[in-house]
Amino acid sequence: MTVQLNQAIGKVPPNGNPVVANRYGADPYALVFGDRVYLYMTHDALEYDGNGAVKENTYSSINKIAVISSSDLVNWTDHGEIAVAGPDGAAKWATQSWAPAAVHKVMEGKDKFFLYFANNASGIGVLTSDSPVGPWVDPIGEALILRSTPGVEDVTWLFDPAVLVDDDGKGYIYFGGGVPEGEYAEPGTARVMMLGDDMTSVVGTAEVIPAPFMFEDAGIHKREGIYYYTYCSNFYDGERPEGSPPAGEIAYMTSDKPMGPWTYHETILKNPGHFFGVSGNNHHAIFQFHDEWYIAYHAQTLSKAQGIANGYRSTHLGRLFHNEDGSIQDVEADYKGVQQIQPLNPYQRVQAVTIGWSAGVKTEFEAAAGERLVTDIDNGDWIGLSGVDFGSKGAAAFSASVISLEGGGMIELHLDDPAGLLIGELPVPAANVPVNQLELKTKVTGVEGTRDLYLVFTGNTATPLFKLVSWQFMQ
Repeated sequence: MTVQLNQAIGKVPPNGNPVVANRYGADPYALVFGDRVYLYMTHDALEYDGNGAVKENTYSSINKIAVISSSDLVNWTDHGEIAVAGPDGAAKWATQSWAPAAVHKVMEGKDKFFLYFANNASGIGVLTSDSPVGPWVDPIGEALILRSTPGVEDVTWLFDPAVLVDDDGKGYIYFGGGVPEGEYAEPGTARVMMLGDDMTSVVGTAEVIPAPFMFEDAGIHKREGIYYYTYCSNFYDGERPEGSPPAGEIAYMTSDKPMGPWTYHETILKNPGHFFGVSGNNHHAIFQFHDEWYIAYHAQTLSKAQGIANGYRSTHLGRLFHNEDGSIQDVEADYKGVQQIQPLNPYQRVQAVTIGWSAGVKTEFEAAAGERLVTDIDNGDWIGLSGVDFGSKGAAAFSASVISLEGGGMIELHLDDPAGLLIGELPVPAANVPVNQLELKTKVTGVEGTRDLYLVFTGNTATPLFKLVSWQFMQ
């Protein structure tokens, strides 16, 4: 049977950006824990008008935070969405969940995780968990920061948190934004505040960060004793004094203390429109992973490729370089992304929702399986994994855990391209009703060394073929 392969949209091999193409994700924030980096993102989801056409993103119904993670920065595991706000969310008092910030702290010998979020622009909440992927609970049952919080009465937008746990264990939260009428050059709406030891309370009074042309998007990182406060500049279209940040760019300030005083330097990341031809707001997070520095940012590249760039944003990664004097070099945003930092091991169980590139598929949580699966699999769909290390001995067999559907079909295993060298085929039986998970196995030949791997899904019918839970090679 000749298979018409579906095309990758947005994230196209061998590029690393946007980091995933099966979902949107805005306002990224990075948490490094163990050997993985977790990205928490505003869960942009398509909105439709009365005629069924995609309309401009209003952000008004976003009440979830999306989570993905990776150990190599190219292949990403989709952990789904955290139900944050509203009747079905952990924080029932909140109506929205925008621009998350996540942090880890060891408390009484145990790992604790804290997820801060903006309830639109009216306050900031916090959730807690014993795991970076949840489950999450609301420890205080109300907002952490409101207009009644000391020092924030005049903040236009109470949103966009960033959090730092310093070397001494003390926590700090950075937030705020907006431009009071006519105050473009000195909005005075950026804030920093000390967190309580419990990370779910605030201490004292919020201090002003005098960020020039401040708009939104707090960021914080510490390197060699220097604290870097980063933010997005506003879109004032009048004349700006020399040395001021241009519109919609990521700028930075430094201090030798977590709450200032601060010195303004310059911008380091131009607006997405400069790089990708589709403008919009700019939002970022800077983090260290395996001794190297990175910046996560968003742009409307996926939605642009889909022909619906109406405010639906996707997360991207780039390298960040500090100079010897502590200054930061300009960041070049691109589709290429960052280098894969370690190979993927195919000889341990790989969740199917770990994806480098994909075409046509979705991911969904399956209650019966107790985990997230690759779904909506049709003839010609595929997923690709970058840099899979089969070793010098090579692989002899491939197994997969699947849930059969009416269509059934085949998993074809190809190297380096969806139409590349075929090393094995795994038939998946059809089922008139969904059955329990099946463990299927087949022989493979001709694979060794480090290669890109493509799982190509084929079948004779227009009905969904099967759901993929996980896979693994054997030597």
